Amino acid sequence: MSWFDRLKSGLSRSSERLVGGIHQALGGRKLDDDALNELEETLITGDLGPAVASRIVEQLRGRRFESVDDDAVRTVFAEEIAKVLAPVAKTFDPKEGLKPQVVLVVGVNGSGKTTTIGKLANGYTQAGWKVMVAACDTFRAAAVSQLKIWGDRAGVPVVSGPERADPAALAYQALERAKAEGIDLLFIDTAGRLHNKADLMAELQKIIRVLRKLEPAAPHDVLLVLDATTGQNALAQVEIFKSMVQINGLILTKLDGSARGGVLVAIAEKFGLPVVAVGVGEGIEDLQPFAPDEFAKGLLGLG
Repeated sequence: MSWFDRLKSGLSRSSERLVGGIHQALGGRKLDDDALNELEETLITGDLGPAVASRIVEQLRGRRFESVDDDAVRTVFAEEIAKVLAPVAKTFDPKEGLKPQVVLVVGVNGSGKTTTIGKLANGYTQAGWKVMVAACDTFRAAAVSQLKIWGDRAGVPVVSGPERADPAALAYQALERAKAEGIDLLFIDTAGRLHNKADLMAELQKIIRVLRKLEPAAPHDVLLVLDATTGQNALAQVEIFKSMVQINGLILTKLDGSARGGVLVAIAEKFGLPVVAVGVGEGIEDLQPFAPDEFAKGLLGLG
């Protein structure tokens, strides 16, 4: 399957929800105010958010159709959604001259963060970059074990310590080693325990403070991993992590397990943060750079 086919398949639960709502709203009738209101409600329940839903429907109101059918409306919606998403689409490209480029990866436990790091490490290794991973979620033995499995698959060294080791000290050791070994990309996994936000914030800030003793500009990037199945809760997660660290990239995972993929549109509208990748499965090839046109078409079941 091509990536678009995998993306479209991954978004099928989200698109079924939207396509079914559009079909029911139109029901063979004219595009009158009642139909437009139902279409707006469909977009809102599809997790696109009220602001985006209202604006997209207003665009539809101003268009003239020779015949109003589901395909015509879905095409307009896909075009408008792509316009919302286009400004936030950004590839995550390693920067020449940084040895290493330090990438802090954050997100709540269960978001797919550890798996995402493994996939990123594999992808950039395959592209010829020297990659290292630091397993700094030391409170979850499963996270460390999972990273080591991914590291073995990708041929990437994983720096780890004993359970409940100081994450900041481990990050420092990893950066020292990465510098010594001429590593291009150092991905640092972090804890994601939100039940005590103050502790998590202190831990992340300590990691950054300690890294900067070795590399004043570190981390060069902070990527936030979000789980599509959480729907509107993903917006709250962005708010929380933005209050802790300076996020400069988003990754949305588990689109294949969710009917709530539309939340990415709401996130793009509200925060304007770069979206660097989306994931549609557990496979090593199932995380790819974000393409707004393909995502919008997949979300509306087109293409």
